[in-house]
Amino acid sequence: MFVDSVKIYVKAGDGGNGVVAFLHEKYMAMGGPAGGNGGRGGDVIFVGDEGLTTLLDFRFTRKIKAERGTDGANKNCFGKVGKNTYVRVPVGTTIIDADTGRTIGDVTKHNQEVIVAKGGRGGKGNAAYASPRNPAPEICEKGIPGEEFNIQLELKVLADVGLVGFPSVGKSTLISVVSAARPKIASYHFTTLKPNLGVVAVGDGRSFVMADLPGLIEGASEGAGLGIQFLKHIERTRVIVHIIDMSGSEGRNPIEDYHAIRKELGQYKEDLLKRPEIIVANKMDLPDSEENLKQFKQEINQDVIAISAVTKNNLQELLYKIADTLAAAKEKYAIEEEKEGVVEYIYTPPKDDFTITLDETGVYRVEGPVIKKWFDRTNFDSDSNVKLFARKLRELGVDAKLRELGVKDGDTVNILGYEFEFID
Repeated sequence: MFVDSVKIYVKAGDGGNGVVAFLHEKYMAMGGPAGGNGGRGGDVIFVGDEGLTTLLDFRFTRKIKAERGTDGANKNCFGKVGKNTYVRVPVGTTIIDADTGRTIGDVTKHNQEVIVAKGGRGGKGNAAYASPRNPAPEICEKGIPGEEFNIQLELKVLADVGLVGFPSVGKSTLISVVSAARPKIASYHFTTLKPNLGVVAVGDGRSFVMADLPGLIEGASEGAGLGIQFLKHIERTRVIVHIIDMSGSEGRNPIEDYHAIRKELGQYKEDLLKRPEIIVANKMDLPDSEENLKQFKQEINQDVIAISAVTKNNLQELLYKIADTLAAAKEKYAIEEEKEGVVEYIYTPPKDDFTITLDETGVYRVEGPVIKKWFDRTNFDSDSNVKLFARKLRELGVDAKLRELGVKDGDTVNILGYEFEFID
Protein backbone atom coordinates (compact mmCIF):
# COMPACT_ATOMS: atom_id res chain seq x y z
CA MET A 1 0.00 0.00 0.00
CA PHE A 2 1.43 3.35 -1.06
CA VAL A 3 0.97 6.04 1.61
CA ASP A 4 2.52 9.45 0.94
CA SER A 5 0.93 11.74 3.54
CA VAL A 6 0.42 11.24 7.29
CA LYS A 7 0.01 13.40 10.38
CA ILE A 8 1.72 12.42 13.64
CA TYR A 9 2.69 13.89 17.03
CA VAL A 10 6.32 14.14 18.16
CA LYS A 11 7.60 15.04 21.63
CA ALA A 12 11.23 15.50 22.61
CA GLY A 13 12.36 14.52 26.08
CA ASP A 14 11.97 16.95 28.98
CA GLY A 15 15.07 18.03 30.82
CA GLY A 16 15.67 16.49 34.25
CA ASN A 17 15.23 18.62 37.36
CA GLY A 18 18.10 20.05 39.34
CA VAL A 19 18.11 19.31 43.07
CA VAL A 20 18.93 21.03 46.32
CA ALA A 21 21.41 19.04 48.42
CA PHE A 22 24.27 19.63 50.86
CA LEU A 23 27.24 17.50 51.79
CA HIS A 24 26.99 15.93 55.24
CA GLU A 25 29.94 13.59 55.60
CA LYS A 26 32.41 12.71 58.29
CA TYR A 27 35.42 15.02 58.36
CA MET A 28 33.61 17.43 55.98
CA ALA A 29 31.95 19.97 58.23
CA MET A 30 29.92 22.49 56.30
CA GLY A 31 30.49 20.61 53.05
CA GLY A 32 28.48 23.12 51.10
CA PRO A 33 25.92 22.82 48.28
CA ALA A 34 26.11 19.59 46.29
CA GLY A 35 22.94 19.40 44.22
CA GLY A 36 23.63 18.27 40.64
CA ASN A 37 22.04 19.45 37.39
CA GLY A 38 19.37 17.48 35.59
CA GLY A 39 20.17 15.71 32.32
CA ARG A 40 19.14 17.05 28.92
CA GLY A 41 16.14 15.43 27.26
CA GLY A 42 16.57 13.36 24.11
CA ASP A 43 15.90 14.68 20.59
CA VAL A 44 13.52 13.23 18.01
CA ILE A 45 15.60 12.71 14.86
CA PHE A 46 14.37 11.52 11.46
CA VAL A 47 16.83 9.55 9.31
CA GLY A 48 16.58 9.01 5.54
CA ASP A 49 16.36 5.38 4.41
CA GLU A 50 16.45 4.66 0.70
CA GLY A 51 15.09 1.16 1.38
CA LEU A 52 11.72 2.58 2.44
CA THR A 53 9.16 3.58 -0.19
CA THR A 54 6.04 4.45 1.81
CA LEU A 55 4.87 6.13 5.02
CA LEU A 56 2.59 3.20 5.80
CA ASP A 57 4.25 2.45 9.17
CA PHE A 58 3.16 5.85 10.48
CA ARG A 59 -0.47 4.89 10.03
CA PHE A 60 0.01 2.68 13.08
CA THR A 61 2.51 4.84 15.02
CA ARG A 62 0.89 8.20 15.61
CA LYS A 63 2.96 9.32 18.61
CA ILE A 64 6.75 9.46 18.79
CA LYS A 65 8.54 10.48 21.99
CA ALA A 66 12.14 10.76 23.14
CA GLU A 67 13.46 9.86 26.59
CA ARG A 68 13.35 12.31 29.46
CA GLY A 69 16.59 13.38 31.12
CA THR A 70 16.97 12.08 34.68
CA ASP A 71 17.07 14.38 37.70
CA GLY A 72 20.30 15.51 39.31
CA ALA A 73 21.45 13.88 42.54
CA ASN A 74 23.44 14.53 45.70
CA LYS A 75 27.25 14.88 45.68
CA ASN A 76 27.12 17.01 42.52
CA CYS A 77 25.96 14.08 40.41
CA PHE A 78 24.46 15.21 37.13
CA GLY A 79 21.39 13.48 35.71
CA LYS A 80 21.69 11.12 32.76
CA VAL A 81 21.03 12.56 29.31
CA GLY A 82 17.87 11.17 27.72
CA LYS A 83 18.31 8.90 24.70
CA ASN A 84 17.54 10.32 21.28
CA THR A 85 14.73 8.67 19.33
CA TYR A 86 15.72 7.88 15.73
CA VAL A 87 12.93 7.38 13.19
CA ARG A 88 13.69 6.06 9.71
CA VAL A 89 11.70 7.65 6.86
CA PRO A 90 11.81 7.25 3.07
CA VAL A 91 14.19 9.47 1.14
CA GLY A 92 12.06 12.26 -0.29
CA THR A 93 10.12 12.99 2.92
CA THR A 94 9.29 16.58 3.79
CA ILE A 95 8.57 17.34 7.47
CA ILE A 96 6.09 20.17 8.06
CA ASP A 97 4.79 21.73 11.28
CA ALA A 98 1.09 20.90 10.88
CA ASP A 99 -0.04 23.88 12.98
CA THR A 100 2.03 26.64 11.36
CA GLY A 101 2.85 25.23 7.92
CA ARG A 102 6.58 25.82 8.51
CA THR A 103 8.91 23.32 6.88
CA ILE A 104 11.09 21.76 9.57
CA GLY A 105 13.28 19.66 7.29
CA ASP A 106 13.61 17.88 3.97
CA VAL A 107 15.11 14.37 3.79
CA THR A 108 16.77 14.03 0.39
CA LYS A 109 19.66 11.61 1.00
CA HIS A 110 20.28 8.19 2.53
CA ASN A 111 21.22 8.37 6.24
CA GLN A 112 20.61 12.13 6.30
CA GLU A 113 19.48 13.24 9.77
CA VAL A 114 16.91 15.93 10.52
CA ILE A 115 16.39 17.05 14.11
CA VAL A 116 12.62 17.46 14.32
CA ALA A 117 12.19 18.22 18.04
CA LYS A 118 14.99 19.23 20.42
CA GLY A 119 15.13 17.93 23.98
CA GLY A 120 14.78 20.33 26.89
CA ARG A 121 17.79 21.53 28.88
CA GLY A 122 18.27 20.05 32.31
CA GLY A 123 17.60 22.27 35.32
CA LYS A 124 20.45 23.57 37.47
CA GLY A 125 21.09 22.19 40.93
CA ASN A 126 21.88 24.43 43.87
CA ALA A 127 25.63 23.84 43.45
CA ALA A 128 25.42 25.89 40.24
CA TYR A 129 24.04 28.87 42.18
CA ALA A 130 26.79 28.98 44.82
CA SER A 131 28.63 32.30 44.97
CA PRO A 132 30.68 34.28 47.50
CA ARG A 133 27.56 36.31 48.32
CA ASN A 134 25.41 33.19 48.72
CA PRO A 135 27.62 30.19 49.56
CA ALA A 136 24.72 27.95 50.57
CA PRO A 137 21.85 28.55 48.10
CA GLU A 138 18.62 26.60 48.41
CA ILE A 139 17.69 27.25 44.80
CA CYS A 140 17.32 24.81 41.93
CA GLU A 141 15.61 24.69 38.54
CA LYS A 142 13.14 22.35 36.96
CA GLY A 143 14.07 20.88 33.58
CA ILE A 144 12.80 22.65 30.49
CA PRO A 145 10.08 20.75 28.58
CA GLY A 146 11.14 19.24 25.27
CA GLU A 147 9.69 20.61 22.04
CA GLU A 148 6.51 19.02 20.76
CA PHE A 149 4.74 19.35 17.44
CA ASN A 150 1.96 17.96 15.35
CA ILE A 151 3.81 17.31 12.11
CA GLN A 152 2.74 16.45 8.60
CA LEU A 153 4.93 14.04 6.65
CA GLU A 154 4.77 14.41 2.87
CA LEU A 155 6.55 11.86 0.68
CA LYS A 156 7.58 13.14 -2.74
CA VAL A 157 9.19 10.58 -5.02
CA LEU A 158 12.78 11.25 -6.01
CA ALA A 159 13.20 10.88 -9.75
CA ASP A 160 15.29 12.61 -12.39
CA VAL A 161 12.50 12.63 -14.96
CA GLY A 162 8.75 12.87 -14.49
CA LEU A 163 6.18 11.81 -17.08
CA VAL A 164 3.11 14.07 -17.10
CA GLY A 165 0.01 14.20 -19.24
CA PHE A 166 -3.68 13.38 -19.34
CA PRO A 167 -4.87 9.87 -18.42
CA SER A 168 -4.38 7.16 -21.05
CA VAL A 169 -1.80 9.04 -23.14
CA GLY A 170 0.71 6.18 -22.79
CA LYS A 171 2.89 7.13 -19.81
CA SER A 172 2.72 3.70 -18.19
CA THR A 173 3.33 1.97 -21.52
CA LEU A 174 6.41 4.12 -22.15
CA ILE A 175 8.04 3.43 -18.76
CA SER A 176 7.28 -0.29 -19.10
CA VAL A 177 9.19 -0.57 -22.40
CA VAL A 178 12.22 1.56 -21.46
CA SER A 179 12.75 0.19 -17.93
CA ALA A 180 12.07 -2.82 -15.75
CA ALA A 181 9.06 -1.11 -14.14
CA ARG A 182 5.82 -3.03 -14.60
CA PRO A 183 2.93 -0.67 -13.90
CA LYS A 184 -0.66 -1.76 -14.38
CA ILE A 185 -1.80 -0.94 -17.93
CA ALA A 186 -5.45 -0.99 -18.94
CA SER A 187 -7.81 0.76 -21.35
CA TYR A 188 -9.54 2.90 -18.74
CA HIS A 189 -8.61 6.18 -17.10
CA PHE A 190 -6.68 6.39 -13.83
CA THR A 191 -5.24 2.91 -14.11
CA THR A 192 -2.15 4.34 -12.41
CA LEU A 193 -3.07 5.14 -8.80
CA LYS A 194 0.46 5.59 -7.43
CA PRO A 195 3.76 6.80 -8.88
CA ASN A 196 5.89 4.12 -10.53
CA LEU A 197 9.68 4.41 -10.68
CA GLY A 198 11.97 2.81 -13.22
CA VAL A 199 15.70 3.01 -13.98
CA VAL A 200 16.27 3.75 -17.66
CA ALA A 201 19.56 2.87 -19.36
CA VAL A 202 20.71 4.78 -22.46
CA GLY A 203 22.83 3.13 -25.13
CA ASP A 204 25.97 5.15 -24.28
CA GLY A 205 26.05 3.94 -20.67
CA ARG A 206 24.16 6.79 -19.06
CA SER A 207 21.11 6.10 -16.90
CA PHE A 208 18.43 7.98 -15.00
CA VAL A 209 15.37 7.40 -12.82
CA MET A 210 12.01 7.97 -14.49
CA ALA A 211 8.68 8.41 -12.66
CA ASP A 212 5.34 7.55 -14.20
CA LEU A 213 2.98 9.94 -12.42
CA PRO A 214 -0.80 9.42 -12.35
CA GLY A 215 -2.72 11.28 -15.05
CA LEU A 216 -3.78 14.87 -14.50
CA ILE A 217 -7.07 16.45 -15.51
CA GLU A 218 -8.28 20.02 -15.76
CA GLY A 219 -8.79 21.43 -12.28
CA ALA A 220 -6.20 19.11 -10.74
CA SER A 221 -4.45 22.01 -8.99
CA GLU A 222 -7.76 22.83 -7.27
CA GLY A 223 -8.46 19.28 -6.14
CA ALA A 224 -10.12 17.65 -9.15
CA GLY A 225 -9.41 13.97 -9.82
CA LEU A 226 -6.21 12.48 -8.41
CA GLY A 227 -4.02 15.32 -9.63
CA ILE A 228 -3.77 17.39 -6.46
CA GLN A 229 -2.64 14.25 -4.62
CA PHE A 230 0.25 13.62 -7.01
CA LEU A 231 1.21 17.04 -8.35
CA LYS A 232 3.62 17.32 -5.41
CA HIS A 233 5.69 14.44 -6.81
CA ILE A 234 6.55 16.53 -9.88
CA GLU A 235 8.34 19.07 -7.65
CA ARG A 236 11.34 16.76 -7.19
CA THR A 237 11.96 16.00 -10.86
CA ARG A 238 14.60 17.92 -12.78
CA VAL A 239 13.15 17.30 -16.24
CA ILE A 240 9.47 17.09 -17.21
CA VAL A 241 8.54 14.85 -20.12
CA HIS A 242 5.13 15.93 -21.37
CA ILE A 243 3.33 13.07 -23.14
CA ILE A 244 0.64 14.03 -25.69
CA ASP A 245 -1.80 11.62 -27.36
CA MET A 246 -1.25 12.96 -30.86
CA SER A 247 -3.88 10.68 -32.39
CA GLY A 248 -6.75 12.37 -30.54
CA SER A 249 -8.15 8.85 -30.21
CA GLU A 250 -10.57 9.84 -27.45
CA GLY A 251 -11.88 12.88 -29.24
CA ARG A 252 -9.41 15.19 -27.49
CA ASN A 253 -7.47 18.04 -29.06
CA PRO A 254 -3.65 17.63 -28.58
CA ILE A 255 -3.09 21.41 -28.59
CA GLU A 256 -5.75 22.01 -25.95
CA ASP A 257 -4.41 19.12 -23.87
CA TYR A 258 -0.91 20.59 -23.89
CA HIS A 259 -2.05 24.03 -22.72
CA ALA A 260 -4.39 22.53 -20.11
CA ILE A 261 -1.63 20.49 -18.44
CA ARG A 262 0.76 23.44 -18.51
CA LYS A 263 -1.92 25.56 -16.87
CA GLU A 264 -2.39 23.03 -14.06
CA LEU A 265 1.37 22.82 -13.44
CA GLY A 266 1.66 26.61 -13.25
CA GLN A 267 -1.32 27.01 -10.93
CA TYR A 268 0.06 24.39 -8.57
CA LYS A 269 3.58 25.85 -8.55
CA GLU A 270 4.73 28.46 -11.04
CA ASP A 271 8.34 27.27 -10.78
CA LEU A 272 7.37 24.03 -12.57
CA LEU A 273 6.91 25.99 -15.80
CA LYS A 274 10.60 26.93 -15.67
CA ARG A 275 11.78 23.31 -15.55
CA PRO A 276 13.32 21.81 -18.71
CA GLU A 277 10.48 20.25 -20.67
CA ILE A 278 10.52 17.66 -23.44
CA ILE A 279 7.35 17.42 -25.50
CA VAL A 280 6.59 13.90 -26.73
CA ALA A 281 3.97 13.09 -29.37
CA ASN A 282 2.86 9.54 -28.60
CA LYS A 283 0.64 7.06 -30.48
CA MET A 284 2.10 8.04 -33.85
CA ASP A 285 1.15 4.58 -35.14
CA LEU A 286 -2.55 5.53 -35.09
CA PRO A 287 -4.50 7.32 -37.87
CA ASP A 288 -4.63 11.15 -37.91
CA SER A 289 -1.47 11.42 -35.79
CA GLU A 290 0.71 12.81 -38.60
CA GLU A 291 -1.78 15.51 -39.52
CA ASN A 292 -2.36 16.43 -35.88
CA LEU A 293 1.40 16.64 -35.33
CA LYS A 294 1.80 19.20 -38.14
CA GLN A 295 -0.87 21.41 -36.65
CA PHE A 296 0.58 20.95 -33.17
CA LYS A 297 4.08 22.05 -34.22
CA GLN A 298 2.70 25.12 -35.98
CA GLU A 299 0.77 26.14 -32.87
CA ILE A 300 3.37 25.32 -30.20
CA ASN A 301 6.46 26.27 -32.24
CA GLN A 302 8.73 24.01 -30.16
CA ASP A 303 10.72 20.84 -30.74
CA VAL A 304 8.57 17.74 -30.51
CA ILE A 305 9.79 14.14 -30.47
CA ALA A 306 7.34 11.80 -32.19
CA ILE A 307 7.22 8.21 -30.87
CA SER A 308 5.06 5.16 -30.52
CA ALA A 309 5.46 3.47 -27.16
CA VAL A 310 3.58 0.42 -28.43
CA THR A 311 5.73 -0.19 -31.54
CA LYS A 312 8.85 1.25 -29.81
CA ASN A 313 9.43 3.57 -32.73
CA ASN A 314 11.95 6.39 -32.14
CA LEU A 315 12.42 5.59 -28.44
CA GLN A 316 16.21 5.77 -28.61
CA GLU A 317 16.09 9.37 -29.87
CA LEU A 318 13.81 10.23 -26.95
CA LEU A 319 16.10 8.60 -24.38
CA TYR A 320 19.19 10.39 -25.70
CA LYS A 321 17.29 13.69 -25.63
CA ILE A 322 16.23 13.10 -22.03
CA ALA A 323 19.78 12.15 -20.98
CA ASP A 324 21.26 15.28 -22.63
CA THR A 325 18.63 17.57 -21.12
CA LEU A 326 19.11 15.99 -17.69
CA ALA A 327 22.90 16.42 -17.87
CA ALA A 328 22.47 20.11 -18.65
CA ALA A 329 19.96 20.49 -15.80
CA LYS A 330 22.28 18.79 -13.29
CA GLU A 331 25.15 21.06 -14.28
CA LYS A 332 22.93 24.13 -13.89
CA TYR A 333 21.83 23.17 -10.40
CA ALA A 334 25.19 21.79 -9.22
CA ILE A 335 25.69 24.67 -6.79
CA GLU A 336 22.30 24.12 -5.20
CA GLU A 337 22.98 20.38 -4.87
CA GLU A 338 26.25 21.04 -3.07
CA LYS A 339 24.35 23.07 -0.48
CA GLU A 340 22.00 20.16 0.20
CA GLY A 341 22.99 17.83 2.99
CA VAL A 342 22.12 17.45 6.62
CA VAL A 343 19.12 19.67 7.26
CA GLU A 344 18.67 20.41 10.93
CA TYR A 345 15.84 22.20 12.65
CA ILE A 346 17.27 25.54 13.76
CA TYR A 347 16.01 26.44 17.22
CA THR A 348 15.04 30.10 17.61
CA PRO A 349 15.15 31.26 21.24
CA PRO A 350 12.00 33.01 22.44
CA LYS A 351 12.09 36.79 22.43
CA ASP A 352 12.36 38.56 25.77
CA ASP A 353 8.89 40.06 25.58
CA PHE A 354 5.60 39.65 27.41
CA THR A 355 2.07 41.02 27.48
CA ILE A 356 -0.11 42.12 30.41
CA THR A 357 -3.88 42.48 30.08
CA LEU A 358 -6.56 43.43 32.60
CA ASP A 359 -9.67 41.27 32.21
CA GLU A 360 -13.26 42.08 33.17
CA THR A 361 -12.84 40.45 36.59
CA GLY A 362 -10.00 42.78 37.57
CA VAL A 363 -7.28 40.13 37.18
CA TYR A 364 -3.98 41.08 35.56
CA ARG A 365 -2.89 38.33 33.12
CA VAL A 366 0.81 38.04 32.31
CA GLU A 367 1.88 35.94 29.30
CA GLY A 368 4.79 35.60 26.91
CA PRO A 369 7.56 33.19 25.81
CA VAL A 370 10.13 34.55 28.27
CA ILE A 371 7.63 34.30 31.14
CA LYS A 372 6.88 30.69 30.25
CA LYS A 373 10.60 29.90 30.07
CA TRP A 374 11.19 30.98 33.67
CA PHE A 375 7.85 29.61 34.86
CA ASP A 376 8.69 26.14 33.54
CA ARG A 377 12.06 26.22 35.30
CA THR A 378 10.66 27.14 38.73
CA ASN A 379 9.79 24.64 41.44
CA PHE A 380 7.08 26.45 43.39
CA ASP A 381 7.34 24.03 46.34
CA SER A 382 10.39 25.93 47.53
CA ASP A 383 10.21 29.49 48.91
CA SER A 384 13.73 30.18 47.63
CA ASN A 385 12.72 29.24 44.09
CA VAL A 386 9.59 31.39 44.29
CA LYS A 387 11.71 34.34 45.38
CA LEU A 388 14.09 33.71 42.45
CA PHE A 389 11.12 33.67 40.06
CA ALA A 390 9.85 36.96 41.53
CA ARG A 391 13.30 38.51 41.10
CA LYS A 392 13.40 37.42 37.45
CA LEU A 393 10.01 39.06 36.86
CA ARG A 394 11.33 42.31 38.32
CA GLU A 395 14.45 42.13 36.14
CA LEU A 396 12.27 41.62 33.06
CA GLY A 397 10.22 44.70 33.94
CA VAL A 398 6.96 42.91 34.78
CA ASP A 399 6.58 44.67 38.14
CA ALA A 400 7.18 48.09 36.60
CA LYS A 401 4.66 47.40 33.84
CA LEU A 402 2.03 46.25 36.37
CA ARG A 403 2.47 49.45 38.37
CA GLU A 404 2.19 51.45 35.18
CA LEU A 405 -1.17 49.77 34.53
CA GLY A 406 -2.39 50.65 38.05
CA VAL A 407 -1.92 47.43 40.02
CA LYS A 408 -2.39 47.78 43.77
CA ASP A 409 -1.17 45.81 46.78
CA GLY A 410 -3.30 42.68 47.11
CA ASP A 411 -4.52 42.58 43.48
CA THR A 412 -4.59 39.20 41.73
CA VAL A 413 -2.01 38.51 39.02
CA ASN A 414 -2.53 35.47 36.80
CA ILE A 415 0.66 34.05 35.28
CA LEU A 416 0.03 31.31 32.71
CA GLY A 417 -3.08 30.08 34.51
CA TYR A 418 -1.72 30.30 38.07
CA GLU A 419 -2.87 33.13 40.36
CA PHE A 420 -0.59 35.12 42.65
CA GLU A 421 -1.20 38.04 45.00
CA PHE A 422 0.72 41.20 44.15
CA ILE A 423 2.71 42.48 47.13
CA ASP A 424 4.20 45.93 46.80
